Amino acid sequence: MTKIANSIIIGSILLGLCSCASINSSTPKTSNQVVSPTSSTNQKIIKIGGSSSTVTVLKLLAKAYQAQNKNVKIEFISDNQSEGAIAALKNDIIDIAGSSHKIKKAEDNGQIQYRELAKDLLLIATNNSVKGVTNLSNKQLKAIYQGRITNWQELGGSNANIIVLDRPEDESAKKLLRKYYLGEDKTTTKAVILNKEGELIETLQITPNSLGAFSLATSVINKLPINRLNLNGVAPTVENFTSDKYQMARQIGIVWDKKPSASTENFINFIFSKEGENILKNNGFIPTSSIQ
Repeated sequence: MTKIANSIIIGSILLGLCSCASINSSTPKTSNQVVSPTSSTNQKIIKIGGSSSTVTVLKLLAKAYQAQNKNVKIEFISDNQSEGAIAALKNDIIDIAGSSHKIKKAEDNGQIQYRELAKDLLLIATNNSVKGVTNLSNKQLKAIYQGRITNWQELGGSNANIIVLDRPEDESAKKLLRKYYLGEDKTTTKAVILNKEGELIETLQITPNSLGAFSLATSVINKLPINRLNLNGVAPTVENFTSDKYQMARQIGIVWDKKPSASTENFINFIFSKEGENILKNNGFIPTSSIQ
């Protein structure tokens, strides 16, 4: 990554910091709440940035940790790609970076470290308006993304055009789709490209006849009213992943300084603790510690 690119990324992150807030900041204060005038000055602040695929799990862990440690305030900056979060970490803008890949040689300044936290299954899902389609073969999925199958009727559904919601080529979800199902063939030019996973999920829920790929855990956590599709007759479940029947999963990891502050180190210890592992399991993630 060039110096100019880094400067642009870091500049956008700094703008995000202006609007960052504790994950509890949206909770309104009621009249019977007592706020100590010195409490804010005693709080230890931990700043976190990450790709959209990693922020969901880190917010879950942060919420649980803050509930037990009132003297800690965890702030999230605007979602970015893994590369941008790692650049922010190296420039002391944040304390922890969520990343969907290990540290690349070009990113490693010798002062940061990476550890994988969990696996996050990716599923193919449709808007709940799609009826009569519960499974797609490899060939069918590829044909949809290539624009050779364009109507749900061709797959046993109703007579309605398929709307493909897609991610940019450099995003982890698209890379996994290509690795396991799509290969290198071009995606249809009619696909709607959405930069963030949250945007894709929101669009899929409000767009009839749409289809897209995103996190199983996010679907579980938010109880999304969508249709999860089987691929080649295999459902996207933790059990099928652990038995090697379903393989499409991305890695969720964190990057932090080799000499972190005491407050950051305590939170990281919590992340990789048994309690942290249980939080992951209960929300659809697969802790790396459970599959090693």
